[in-house]
Amino acid sequence: MRYGFTTGSCAAAASKAAVYMLLSGKEKNQITIDTPKGIPYEAEILDIKRSENEVSCAVRKDGGDDPDVTSGALVYSLVSIDTSSRGKVIIEGGVGVGKVTKPGLDQAVGEYAINSVPRSMIEKEVLEVCDLFDNPYSVKVMISVPEGVEIAKKTFNPKLGIEGGISIIGTSGIVEPMSTQAILDTIKIELKQRRALGYEYVAISPGNYGLDFMKNTYGYDLEKSVKCSNFIGLTIDMAKELGFKEILYVGHVGKLIKVAGGIMNTHSKEADCRMEITSALAVKHDVDNETVKKILDCVTMEDACTILKDCGKCDEIMNEAAKKICDNLTRRAAGDLLIGCIVFSKELGELAKSKEAAGILKRLVNE
Repeated sequence: MRYGFTTGSCAAAASKAAVYMLLSGKEKNQITIDTPKGIPYEAEILDIKRSENEVSCAVRKDGGDDPDVTSGALVYSLVSIDTSSRGKVIIEGGVGVGKVTKPGLDQAVGEYAINSVPRSMIEKEVLEVCDLFDNPYSVKVMISVPEGVEIAKKTFNPKLGIEGGISIIGTSGIVEPMSTQAILDTIKIELKQRRALGYEYVAISPGNYGLDFMKNTYGYDLEKSVKCSNFIGLTIDMAKELGFKEILYVGHVGKLIKVAGGIMNTHSKEADCRMEITSALAVKHDVDNETVKKILDCVTMEDACTILKDCGKCDEIMNEAAKKICDNLTRRAAGDLLIGCIVFSKELGELAKSKEAAGILKRLVNE
């Protein structure tokens, strides 16, 4: 699959081209920058506007084969010389670049959401051109993304506390299709943000599946939870590293039953022993052989739980599953976290709630 380049790379390329045109007086239609990954980025320079005192140009974001909502957007850089100081690159945001309104993100509250690595990339490329033309003065750089206000509505930015546009991001400079690291980075940002607000407890869920269940049953908005996708174990590691003390896992039985078997990445390509784990628990709780065979033949956990419900064993089996989920997650955290879980089914509602869950849930609901 084809990789792309981050908004940070686009901003750095546009800035380098703009300052080159400003200092040389010549138009530049292509520019090459170095990405932190070590892969050069040769960018086409678009929508050039030049005057004696400033230059503006754009680079079109290419996310490669990654389904990136920012792909196709123009990332602009407007540069000018600041004769009041020397040797600095002063970076600001413009239209479509969000501002940080909550703590725990890469930039401080009140700053434009242009992350540290893109800032370093912009500074490096701009100073390189300044050295080439012996320019001793500072350079002002304004990054803007005119489509960013609308694009941001399709991202996690509003939830994270970035308002008014998108973030200029990227740690490697390139976009890897369906990047695992991008998902893990988002998880860590959400966890860091919550810790920065002073909370030592957090709700974690694979996604928003069960939103209505949690609202109707407990009055808790699952949107407030940190979404861990399939990365159950790695999320535990991050929470422990950041100093959390308590975690409530809330999830559909189809995901969490895997954790009862010690599986810490619940993606089907990693492991899928849902029916084997459920059948083993059924045997332990004296479910007859014919019923166990039916469970083994099930495709979904909804079907398996319905079979257990019909034979009167669902509650005790799911209660033990919840205990095993908590035990395995606690073991992953080396005993440093108090972990509770709530397991539910779309058809049957709540299947089990561990004894540790009630206290953590109460604190979450009362926030």
